[in-house]
Amino acid sequence: MKKHKILTGLMLASASAAAATNNNAVGTLPGDTTKVIDIEEVVVIATPKENSRLRQQPVSATSLSQEDMRNNAVTSVKSLSALVPNLFIPDYGSKLTTSVYIRGIGSRINTPAIGLYVDNIPFIDKSAFDFNYADVERIDVMRGPQGTLYGRNTMGGLIRVFTKSPFTYQGTDLRLSAATYNNYQASLTHYHRISTQFAFSAGAFYSHKGGFFKNDFNGKRIDTDNEFGGRIRAIWLPTENLKLDFTVNYEYTNQGGYPYEYTGRTDGETEDRAGYIGSISYNNDCGYRRNLVNSGVNLEYQGRNFTLSSATGFQYLYDRMDLDQDFTEQDIYTIMQKQNSKTLSEEIVMKSKPGSRWQWTTGVSGFYQWLDTDAPVTFRQDGVKTMIEDNANSMFPSGNPAAPTMHLTVNNSTLPVPGRFETPVLNGAVYHQSTLNDLFVDGLSLTVGLRLDYEKIKMHYDSGTDMDFDFLFGMGPMHITSENLHAVSSFIGEESADYTQLLPKFALEYAWNPQNNVYASVTKGYRSGGYNIQMFSDLIQGSLRNAMIDALAADPNFKRFASMLENFKTGSASIREATLYKPEYSWNYEIGTHLTLFGGKLQADLAAFYMDTRDQQISRFADSGLGRITVNAGKSRSIGAEASLRSQITDALSLYGSYGYTYATFTDYTLSDTEDYNGNYVPFVPKHTFTAGGQYVFRLRKGAWLDNITVNANYRAAGRIYWTEQNNASQPLYGILNGRVSLNKGNGQVGFWINNALNKDYQAFYFETMNRGFAQQGRPLQFGIDLKCRF
Repeated sequence: MKKHKILTGLMLASASAAAATNNNAVGTLPGDTTKVIDIEEVVVIATPKENSRLRQQPVSATSLSQEDMRNNAVTSVKSLSALVPNLFIPDYGSKLTTSVYIRGIGSRINTPAIGLYVDNIPFIDKSAFDFNYADVERIDVMRGPQGTLYGRNTMGGLIRVFTKSPFTYQGTDLRLSAATYNNYQASLTHYHRISTQFAFSAGAFYSHKGGFFKNDFNGKRIDTDNEFGGRIRAIWLPTENLKLDFTVNYEYTNQGGYPYEYTGRTDGETEDRAGYIGSISYNNDCGYRRNLVNSGVNLEYQGRNFTLSSATGFQYLYDRMDLDQDFTEQDIYTIMQKQNSKTLSEEIVMKSKPGSRWQWTTGVSGFYQWLDTDAPVTFRQDGVKTMIEDNANSMFPSGNPAAPTMHLTVNNSTLPVPGRFETPVLNGAVYHQSTLNDLFVDGLSLTVGLRLDYEKIKMHYDSGTDMDFDFLFGMGPMHITSENLHAVSSFIGEESADYTQLLPKFALEYAWNPQNNVYASVTKGYRSGGYNIQMFSDLIQGSLRNAMIDALAADPNFKRFASMLENFKTGSASIREATLYKPEYSWNYEIGTHLTLFGGKLQADLAAFYMDTRDQQISRFADSGLGRITVNAGKSRSIGAEASLRSQITDALSLYGSYGYTYATFTDYTLSDTEDYNGNYVPFVPKHTFTAGGQYVFRLRKGAWLDNITVNANYRAAGRIYWTEQNNASQPLYGILNGRVSLNKGNGQVGFWINNALNKDYQAFYFETMNRGFAQQGRPLQFGIDLKCRF
């Protein structure tokens, strides 16, 4: 019992120190502020896999505290774009897809290339990446493959998010915010330590965004957003060496449409929508709704020489997207997609305790994801004419007076193409990593790790359509017409594939003291394969064409022409070849250093890397324009460097900056004699990312109405960004200036902020479909006020 009291006393002392630090975030600064504060030293957060703090590991990484997030307007994962070296996250209007790119590696659709963990629980689906950050305490961004410890889909890096612990943070946080464009936010969270063994937190939030862009077709704001949700967390210490950490979080999102403005034709044909260039104009309502539940149980047992951890997670996601897929005022076709996803994950990790020469981590992990997708495509009136009827008639000869006249007329005013898909994923892995310290000389360490990863994917598909049509055949004076013919196209079946991967890691590090080191590492990463369910619209079009020929050949009026009609049929496509895309692999070679200089006044993190990628997964629109698909693009190469600096110049003035450079090009990507992308830049990868900022604290005399006034300014830049493999469209280097002035008194703060202060025009996103280009412009100048109070 006495031992338990001693352990509890030490824990509470740490909690008090952390709480004091949190108080200083809005009040007076700590006494010794001439040193840069290491975030991990201030907020002690246990991670079940690593044996040392982040800056002591052979990895290029960035950590952001609560204050960093507030000063840099980080309200979601997308706000990290360009704030972290070589990190780019295009914000294109929906939480459905969060496309994260690091060092030339990323993904617009399907499987992610960057992993996300929240309180040690993995988020498997990108549709869940963009969530509310009201309760977040720290964010770590680890760059380069993290496959040995974290497995699949971390080949570009990993983002770890930690929420506030009710043991180390006490009180009730109230946050209110209002900004231009009718933006309002509110959150309330209570943190309470009931005893030395139990603490909990509970909170809720609401957010409304009035939208930045208008649809010229109806004059309404497009990108509106309403969200609400809450989080409950409880930590229980039943014994002196056992901890249980429970979390559950719910969020509801109701977003508007997609602000994609027309930029012009891309095929060199005569422009037929010149009046719409630079305008957003589409006729069908768009939007995205999401229900998201995340829950987790972290268990930690402290043995004599080891720590045993278990992380169990469950995620439920149900969402719906409605999209005017042609993005024009024409009534061509729409897409509706519903996802019902349930993911159960489990990971058991055992690791050595700090202090020994041999540090090790070993673990097993696995997850199962149930994913049901209902994704019907509806060809509307204009689409039935241009994409079905005209496409079908294009196969018949024309322009030759001697040739027969053939014409097909579709009788359907609209043509729905339903699609129901089940794509379950099973994954399991076992891994081990060892670090031998003081190898040959003091401070030299060698890290070797290996992961065996197995994954099985399946696809159950049920998609098809039926169409009524008339057909006219004429040759000279003879004309034959058949009416009310019926064509049916149907695909029902199942596909499966599995992959086994070995993911090694080698690292050599020399640390001449706990705060300074250099390292070199070699790591392998991989991103799993999958199925393009969007390809079924293309498959059905081809199948429907053959079904029309069969219907004609069976008609009594055309039986004598059956052999001639047979020449117009196309070969049947292989479902597996049309839909399956392969895994992507990479080897990352890196050197770097973590330095603390000038008596702790300067922190510097530097790294250089070379990455070879094979079977790179690239997102592109299907040839028909009916949705995006993932294709394997041969090989690419990324060469680059990263630098981050953080300095405390005086007690009042602190400066920080970062720079990332990535030269990512295709080295083996040839589709045909006319489509050769070798040497082209990999799309969605900025060549440069840059951030510079600072903070100045004006202290007021004792007894004044304020404790201090804090002024923050930061400038972040990214570019050039190529949007397509052809490199025919790009966004030049651009920068955004943000600022904030905070009035601080005790546990209260009033902040006045401005984003994009120079009102810089830039493209946040661009794509091409059906020989047309569309872009989303970046958000314009916005300013607002927020209130934070703890009581």
